[in-house]
Amino acid sequence: MLQKLKVLFLCTGNACRSQMAEGWARHLRGDVVEPYSAGIATRGPDARAVRVMAEAGVDISGQRSKHVDDLKDIPFDYAVTVCAHADENCPAFPGRTQVVHVGFDDPPGLARSARDEEEALGHYRRVRDEIRAFIETLPASLSH
Repeated sequence: MLQKLKVLFLCTGNACRSQMAEGWARHLRGDVVEPYSAGIATRGPDARAVRVMAEAGVDISGQRSKHVDDLKDIPFDYAVTVCAHADENCPAFPGRTQVVHVGFDDPPGLARSARDEEEALGHYRRVRDEIRAFIETLPASLSH
């Protein structure tokens, strides 16, 4: 049996995008990927992210917000930065970890200017679906 790739999804606060990526990876590619998520800082899971993932049939309500230092002893194959800030401030990883940047828009930032809750959720749903499309390409897209 092949060993699963250990993949860390890294964002600023480990509240939204990295949490969704971890959830999608576990749901869609759990046979080949052992997913983790963390942040440069921690903010706690975003309630809207939990909600839109549940709408898509993926429960991330049990995931917790983690600081990247909490996972420093895990030998990751890949660290995927999902926001520009995490990409610019990505810590160095020991060993063979390859860092890949795949940026996604910031739903909480976009939601701040939404006229109502439904428009705010629309931003979350769009990014959720974009993250899903990326996760569906794993692990092949990581080696490019």
